[in-house]
Amino acid sequence: MTISPFAPKSFPRLEPVAGFDMAVAETGVRYKDRSDLWVLRGIPGTQIAGVFTKSLMPGAPVDWSRRALLSPDNPDKPRILVVNSGNANVFTGSAGAQATELTAKVAEKIFDTEQKSVMLASTGVIGEILDVEKIVRSLPNMVQTMDVNLWEEAANAIATTDTYPKGATASCEIHGVPVRINGIAKGSGMIAPDMATMLGFIATDAKIGQSALQTILSGFTQLTFNAITVDSDTSTSDTVLLAASGAADHPIISDAHDSALHDFKNALLNVMLGLAHQIIKDGEGASKFISIDVKGAVSDESARTIAMSIGNSPLVKTAIAGEDANWGRIVMAIGKSGEPADPEKLSVSIGPHLLAENGQLAETYKEEHGATYMKRDYIELSIDIGLGQGSYTAWTCDLTHRYIVINADYRS
Repeated sequence: MTISPFAPKSFPRLEPVAGFDMAVAETGVRYKDRSDLWVLRGIPGTQIAGVFTKSLMPGAPVDWSRRALLSPDNPDKPRILVVNSGNANVFTGSAGAQATELTAKVAEKIFDTEQKSVMLASTGVIGEILDVEKIVRSLPNMVQTMDVNLWEEAANAIATTDTYPKGATASCEIHGVPVRINGIAKGSGMIAPDMATMLGFIATDAKIGQSALQTILSGFTQLTFNAITVDSDTSTSDTVLLAASGAADHPIISDAHDSALHDFKNALLNVMLGLAHQIIKDGEGASKFISIDVKGAVSDESARTIAMSIGNSPLVKTAIAGEDANWGRIVMAIGKSGEPADPEKLSVSIGPHLLAENGQLAETYKEEHGATYMKRDYIELSIDIGLGQGSYTAWTCDLTHRYIVINADYRS
């Protein structure tokens, strides 16, 4: 496996989060000699918020977890999350639904919890029956090996085509009480808005009500995990969960807009954005990390549509892979977005260089400046639509031949 050029030198140090422990196991569902199963346990009273794929072909674990998220939790029972990699348990008919039910049923017994509130997530090959027996056989041993400090092992266990484990952490205070936030994620391809083939799991010891937690997670997802794209393909398995154990010794907060959450929100946003950026930096075959900043649109949503049109364009992404400052392709992507735009008011820049304005190539632009800038690993595209106050920032990577190599033989 070729490691991403953006891979960090080491996994960040994620300290234990009060109220949580975990275990990993090797089940052999698809991979040999590596962990592919992770269980996270939150103490009784743990609150969970979730955001899932908008695909109309969701996997059985997504269907199960959507229901589990809405089930009233028993404050006297722990909350359990079970995640496997290698098989997505998608498009597997009744066998897929039965696999989720059996997993939750065994988890209920092993971890003394409630089946209806067990959260499940799977990632990997679509359309193949999950050998769920390999998973449930591992759970009894896992309950004996639960540990508070296995975040890196967990990040490796949930990976598929990832070239490095992804983690982020932050600390803050709520009412003067220290609070920790840890997160891990997986994702490398089939990455597009509405969550992509990615899984993200965030744990905090903050004491926040479920409704407030859900409001915060949903809002921040639009600015982070839904603002990235590798290849425009939306997966069937996308799941991001935010779990709050409530172990921190501060008053419970039930209002998402409570001023006491100011520092917490900033810390959480940094964790989510850090994980989202790591996914793009590990985009299949990626050699460039690209930010797309759009302003001057008629609305924020219009700016988002334009930014994602640019980020999803194969012509833009291959030009950047070839280190070609092809501003014409950027203009093309803006035009095909269907959003309001006026060539006479539009300006396009790469880094500090203005490429186009007033409907034509900028008089000050020098081709050699663009060519030099495009050799960078980090590329910044700035677009001013010139029509309003709407703005949005998205992130993507280039599209190289290695993307084709990785995906052409994924199953074989």
